[in-house]
Amino acid sequence: MSLRAYQQTATRTENPREMEYRLFGQVTRALMAASEAPADDIATRIDALDWNRRVWSALATDCSLPENTLPVQLRASIISLSLWVGRHSSAIMRKEEDFEPLIEINRMIMQGLAGRADAA
Repeated sequence: MSLRAYQQTATRTENPREMEYRLFGQVTRALMAASEAPADDIATRIDALDWNRRVWSALATDCSLPENTLPVQLRASIISLSLWVGRHSSAIMRKEEDFEPLIEINRMIMQGLAGRADAA
């Protein structure tokens, strides 16, 4: 079986939490690679930060929808984190901050998703 066929099959059998976990794993690995890239490798840094920002923006958008069933306080926290991710990402590009807090937040989200997946 080719890798592409395996990935398509895996995607079809994943539940939403597993897909979110996998997405966070991929974007977090990109952030880690960007954090270790040479300082002049702007493209790697921008790509990883933009991808992470888009993931968080999508989460915030989802949390703002009235049909979202997460508790209101959790939804508000996710939206707040999304705003912080955007500000922190800009600070990284200005070389005022580093990647580690973004990586840590994503890891904490992954731990939460893994815990919920185990409980489900």
